[in-house]
Amino acid sequence: MSARIYQNPRNAMQSGRALTDKWVLEFEPSEPRKPDPLTGWAGSGDTQRQVKLTFSSCEAAKAYADKHAIDYLIIPTPEKKLKIQAYADNFR
Repeated sequence: MSARIYQNPRNAMQSGRALTDKWVLEFEPSEPRKPDPLTGWAGSGDTQRQVKLTFSSCEAAKAYADKHAIDYLIIPTPEKKLKIQAYADNFR
């Protein structure tokens, strides 16, 4: 089993930062999805895809993965860039 550990990103459609301090451990898919012959919906027998664990810190997520012998990849959080500008700058 392998998993990825990442920090929740901010929603691009809203300015709020709720739940962006949480870290997520999400399992990698072990088999590809395939279309169901009757309905055409995509599905697989992989139930680990449905599991998404949240932690308060990256260290807690790493400790959980180490305790349960889960290989993990940590995806670093992108640097937050603030573009500070005044309203008057729109008219220059």
